[in-house]
Amino acid sequence: MKYLACEKPYKLAIYEKPIPQPRKGKSLLKIKLAGICGTDIHAYEGTQPFFEYPRILGHELAAEYVCGSKAGLTAGDHVTVIPYFHCGSCIACKHGRTNCCANIQVFGVHIDGGFCEYIMVKDEYIVAGKGLSLEDLVVVEPLAIAAHAIRRAQVSDQDTVLIMGVGPIGAGLIHFAKVAGAQKIIVMDTNKNRLQYARDILLVDDIINPQKENVMVSLNTMTNGDMPTVVVDATGNHKVLEEAFSYIAHGGRYVLVGIQKNNLSFSHPEFHKREATLMSSRNATVQDFNFVIDCLQKRKINVQKYITHYLPFSTIESDFESLRNANTNVLKAVIDFAK
Repeated sequence: MKYLACEKPYKLAIYEKPIPQPRKGKSLLKIKLAGICGTDIHAYEGTQPFFEYPRILGHELAAEYVCGSKAGLTAGDHVTVIPYFHCGSCIACKHGRTNCCANIQVFGVHIDGGFCEYIMVKDEYIVAGKGLSLEDLVVVEPLAIAAHAIRRAQVSDQDTVLIMGVGPIGAGLIHFAKVAGAQKIIVMDTNKNRLQYARDILLVDDIINPQKENVMVSLNTMTNGDMPTVVVDATGNHKVLEEAFSYIAHGGRYVLVGIQKNNLSFSHPEFHKREATLMSSRNATVQDFNFVIDCLQKRKINVQKYITHYLPFSTIESDFESLRNANTNVLKAVIDFAK
């Protein structure tokens, strides 16, 4: 079988190796589609923390079940994969928080991942497709990350939500803030095409471009002086992360989905007087995967508004670099292993 490896920053190559052989408790999957995540881009650029080369990337997967021991599945069934392999014995796992396992191994990050024609996965991480298409299943994982963050924030119809960054995760945050019934959704980004996408396609209430307007003034106007009750960062930009502490309403919540390497600094008195809540949101749980699948089954989310580019596996070595060009207007790119 063929697989794609990131040998070092800016160097991808397709190689061949034997197809894995089924073992007890594991099943063989044939990869049909694989999403390209910001994590994959950062690994390619050499900016992914705690990353070792060479590495087979890829953790957003839609596959066909080939054979193995997963109950209820037969050859040809569509499946996806929960790519966060947990230890089951740490304090987080004991409390059902497998998404932040102390010994977590993320497929395609800490260990080799799914940019392969075939993979072998433990049965417990395989999720049945429940009649969904491959196009639906390939976006379940990034959508689950967004769903987890909105669940962490406990968004309700009483909330005005500010979402910073309209990448794939940001778009998912918009979807699930809507599903949660948010009273108002405001989106901030510096990319005019993504802002237009958020306004015209995802139908958010307001947009802000911080390069062209004063964010504090705009938020005051948009919220009648109340400020957002929920602020969610999907940029991972250090400057944005720190400035956003001043955007939180009194009694509000600030959720960090994006991540960067540096320390954060903020005014303790300003944060304290708001009795604000600061929380991170990492990965997703089985509950989030099942919730996303349910939303997709009920057509609460249209993946045609989410996937913008399909790339053939046969040319991915040369095509990958184009994903870093803002002019290509990529939101979510997917590798098609049939091409």
